[in-house]
Amino acid sequence: MTATATPREAGADRSALSARVFWPGLVLVTLMVVLLAVTTSTAGRLSPLLIVLPALVAGLGSVRQTVIASAWAMAGLWASFLYEHPAHRGDVVAATVAALAFQALAVAACFWRTARQRELDRLRSTLVTLQRQILRPLPTVTRQVMVDGLYSPVEEDRLVGGDIYEIVSSPYGTRVLIGDVQGKGLAAIGAGFAVLGAFREAAFREPTLTAVVDALEDAVVRHNAFAEENEEPSRFVTALALSIDESAGVQVVNCGHLQPYLIDEGGSRSVPIADTAVPLGLAALADGPRLVGWFDLPPRTTLLLYTDGVTEARDPQGRFYPLERRLPGMAQLPPAELLTALRSDIDRFTAGARRDDIAALSLRRTPAQWRSPGSLAAPDEPGGHAGAAPDAP
Repeated sequence: MTATATPREAGADRSALSARVFWPGLVLVTLMVVLLAVTTSTAGRLSPLLIVLPALVAGLGSVRQTVIASAWAMAGLWASFLYEHPAHRGDVVAATVAALAFQALAVAACFWRTARQRELDRLRSTLVTLQRQILRPLPTVTRQVMVDGLYSPVEEDRLVGGDIYEIVSSPYGTRVLIGDVQGKGLAAIGAGFAVLGAFREAAFREPTLTAVVDALEDAVVRHNAFAEENEEPSRFVTALALSIDESAGVQVVNCGHLQPYLIDEGGSRSVPIADTAVPLGLAALADGPRLVGWFDLPPRTTLLLYTDGVTEARDPQGRFYPLERRLPGMAQLPPAELLTALRSDIDRFTAGARRDDIAALSLRRTPAQWRSPGSLAAPDEPGGHAGAAPDAP
């Protein structure tokens, strides 16, 4: 899976100006003040302008850099006094005391800012680490499928989102879940954990996929009831649940999630799931129960599942990422390389300024299943039927 820098590492980079900016900046501002003072013969009156240096560095750099800027400004102030030879010693003392007080405030402000930044980065790092630890490491292989994954939380927004996924090898085949919790932050992660815990239990226990999804619905409802008791907002979860066994057909229940894609050497096509139900947590608003759809997953065909961080990624002009148009150019790639290419393409499209988490899974039948006589369609056979019906054990 794609690795990203931790928030703590990013915070360390933000807390200090690079030497290539810091030192030239000090020299440039000082030269500007000195040049103005010399050309106007007002060194004594303009030299106090140097105290702006610690204020600028306090808002952008580290405490150490703010102290250096303060010492630099004080040295410049005293150099101007020696050059001007002020008549009144009291003016020198007053200017020195005022400069020292201003510099002390700048250092204190920088200390407070960097301490707060470190605390926030520590919290975000903990949340991201917790989220990564609770999600299954990929790639993984079950008896029916090989699964590769891409998971990239947006740490630049300083909030951790609620993209989730899981793969469970059960007595009824491989059960797969991908979902997206409404909102961001700790509350979204809590709802995601509730769904993951329920899925891991139900996917192994329940013989039908609709029963698995019902267990997920109950988990979200219970989580929302607890949240409301603590005066927190309730959440809903869009999700796609699949069940894959040795037969050619894949069972799917779509709870308001994005349609998956089938990708092979001939290109890519969206999977037409006939029945799309409401998101998890909103079943009380639906007219009827959730139904199971079916579609074929032939050998050597990749099934791509993803969250809306992919389709809602925007370029600098505000246009959405055209996934359907981009996938055919990646159709020849193996599943793992396809996800890497997808991530790189999104980064190029958005110019590195993504606003949402990205989660994507690529699934393909295991080679052992390609050779199972009578269970799967041959690689050159067109396979594909979609519909909605009650599922069977």
